[in-house]
Amino acid sequence: MNRYPNWVNWLVLFVILAGSVIALPNIYGDDPAVHIARGDGESVAESLLPQLRATLGNAEIEYVASAINDGAAIIRFAEIEEQLRANDLLSEELASYRVALTLAPRVPPWLAWLGLEPMNLGLDLRGGVHFLFQVDLEGAVSQLLDTYDNTLRTEFRQVDIRADIDIDSDDNQLIVMMDEADMDRAEGIIDDLDNPGVLLTTPRLLVERIRDGDRQGFRVELTEVLLTERRNFAIEQNIVTLRNRVNEIGVAEPVVQRQGLDRIVVQLPGVQDPTEAKELLGGTATLEYRPTDMQSDVLEAERRGRGPIGSELIFDQNGEPVLVRREIIVTGNQVIDATPGFDQYSSPAVNIRLDGSGGERMLAFTRNNVGNLMAVVYIEERLNVVERNGEQVIETTTDKRVISNATINGIFSNSFQTTGLTIFEARELALQLRAGALAAPIVMIEERTIGPSLGADNIEKGRLAIIAGFLLVIGFMVFYYRLFGFVANLALVANLILIMAALSLLPAALTLPGIAGIVLTVGMAVDANVLIFERIREELRNGNSPQASIRAGYEKAFSTIADANITTLIAALVLFAYGTGPIKGFAVTLSIGIVTSMFTAIVGTRVVVNTIYGRRKNLDRISIGARHTDATV
Repeated sequence: MNRYPNWVNWLVLFVILAGSVIALPNIYGDDPAVHIARGDGESVAESLLPQLRATLGNAEIEYVASAINDGAAIIRFAEIEEQLRANDLLSEELASYRVALTLAPRVPPWLAWLGLEPMNLGLDLRGGVHFLFQVDLEGAVSQLLDTYDNTLRTEFRQVDIRADIDIDSDDNQLIVMMDEADMDRAEGIIDDLDNPGVLLTTPRLLVERIRDGDRQGFRVELTEVLLTERRNFAIEQNIVTLRNRVNEIGVAEPVVQRQGLDRIVVQLPGVQDPTEAKELLGGTATLEYRPTDMQSDVLEAERRGRGPIGSELIFDQNGEPVLVRREIIVTGNQVIDATPGFDQYSSPAVNIRLDGSGGERMLAFTRNNVGNLMAVVYIEERLNVVERNGEQVIETTTDKRVISNATINGIFSNSFQTTGLTIFEARELALQLRAGALAAPIVMIEERTIGPSLGADNIEKGRLAIIAGFLLVIGFMVFYYRLFGFVANLALVANLILIMAALSLLPAALTLPGIAGIVLTVGMAVDANVLIFERIREELRNGNSPQASIRAGYEKAFSTIADANITTLIAALVLFAYGTGPIKGFAVTLSIGIVTSMFTAIVGTRVVVNTIYGRRKNLDRISIGARHTDATV
């Protein structure tokens, strides 16, 4: 007799039922909708809904429903044409709001209460945004020169060396001039710039002594090795930073990859507010904590339009001038955590936590400067592509403002608050600080929005492909294997349900290549049952009893099925590890399908077969078809 323990039967039933409930939100589909959010990041007021309804009513645009969801207004429509008309109208009427096309799931309240949602759809199915960024590689080199400049100034100041340092960006070099008496001490400091303490086979800096009248100095030139290394680092670090920022936004299965020498492609499926995504991805906002210059006359500096030597004139958010020292205590690069919140007066703030070196520098500074002022400088870079002499060049604009100039009332190190921001600025700054700073400025050179209407066409084509393949397989299995073929078809349905349930639970997104993986899984699931059924028929032809043939068919075919599926699973995991976005989508559905098909084709079908034939002691016939005949054996 062929019988599983009762717990196995109940386990299979539980898995199928649980998978059916989890996959249930996917059958309700989506409504074409318009997503409306405030530009400052605040929640949309309920009073906006009557205004939206009146605007749509006056334009005779029919809508299904409207509601506030997660701080944004969602208006649902029955037809895509009405959605597109409403999007154009509201984009003109609501200039201070962000209006975007989206798809709103029609999940019943009881499923939403259980926390169940439909599976995420990729850019080609759901729609979304496509960005192409260009990395300013020369800007990355300039940043490196600035770093060397600041390092030398700090080191020279500590050992009382008076030097003039000029940056020659055209030739990628520093010109350092000083008195002859300081040359030997300065040379050791300059040599330490070239990876201090590390033995290098190829120098990365070329240091040459020069003379200018009575003064001597050094020419510190970046080698081609260092320039290439810095440019590649800028691309790689920017990719990592953009991925971190995408993760902070919360986009399922994004694509962030290098294209060509100096470009990065970012695809964000399902993004409802492309304007906000663009600002967060391309933003280069960071902080610098600097001492306030309390000795110089700030009004005189404002009259002259510049600060004295060693200080910089920066205005605060109210337009008031502030003199800050050029010395930097810590920067946003030393921030390891930043969260938006509120201070003791309920004003927006960012809770900052520094790394070890940043905490030590802040501790040393505050210990020696209690009662003095410390300025927090907010720095934001904007890049624009402009045409000059028939060529497109990148133009950088840097905006600085003092967001806080407060008295240091106590000693602190790696944990403190930064205030002086709006709620929206605090949230955006915290996100960018957590994700890390860009190693080089980037500029957007292409932006494309893929509307849900195109995604709906792709979904329909994918659905037809799955249904067509599914029906052909079902028809063949029933015709060729009779009752056993019907059991295999039940397992096939269960397999698709479990795949949908897994995709609904995981953060992975279904794409067109993912649909191809599901179609391939359908064939592989049937292949496992074909091996089992053919083995059963072979045992019957050898004269074994039906019960023994069933047992032998499942047991002897298991190793072959396992070997084939495990090798395919390994290939799918390799594709996921090394492939790009579309390849990853194919690998995800293929991997999930392999696991679920093994469960349904081997365990699931045997539970059903055992239920039908397992308890019959005098079994002499089973309906498994016969080659070239319609009779059972």
